[in-house]
Amino acid sequence: IGADGEVTTFKARLVAKGYTQRSGVYFEETFLPVAMAKSIRIMLAIAAWYDYEKWQMDVKTACLNSFVEEEIYMDQPEGFTVVGEKQKVCHLQRSIYGLKQASRSWNIRFDEVIWVMISLKMTLTLVYTRRMLGIPYASAVGNIQYAEQCTRPDIAYALSVTSRYQACAGEAHWTVVKTILKYLRRTKDVSLVYGQWRVNTGRL
Repeated sequence: IGADGEVTTFKARLVAKGYTQRSGVYFEETFLPVAMAKSIRIMLAIAAWYDYEKWQMDVKTACLNSFVEEEIYMDQPEGFTVVGEKQKVCHLQRSIYGLKQASRSWNIRFDEVIWVMISLKMTLTLVYTRRMLGIPYASAVGNIQYAEQCTRPDIAYALSVTSRYQACAGEAHWTVVKTILKYLRRTKDVSLVYGQWRVNTGRL
């Protein structure tokens, strides 16, 4: 409805007549597991204590992303019937709003996707860990530290950052270390002048 009170947009939603479904035929379990309030409070308390970033996600039309395991058929929606095939019905492949098991089906689908993402992260972490085994990260950082302590105080901050990841270094950290080494090589002829700074004022 617009500012003038007139209807400007029409919306419609295709829903199933869930009240016609029979338990054991069109659906089995319908409960949706949700987090307890105290569990959420504990997570927020831990995040606040360690100053973690908190993210909240909202999936639009969540129930429409899940698949239907049961054999469910429905009449063609009014106004969308196929000409010459009015006697046919729709075979649901995905959940729609109104189904008894729509919420639970979405939770199962979400759990599958999240588990795949977690498994992929674990696999990639293992691959990167193995890839970094033959790279002398700690040795390179140690050499840079020796140069920083003796004659190159200009790399102190970069060294302090790279030193934090010696136990869990990745390819990005190794790239930074190589960048520091390239910087040292290209500036090896640049030196610090150790002495008194004098300004020629014309006076004795």
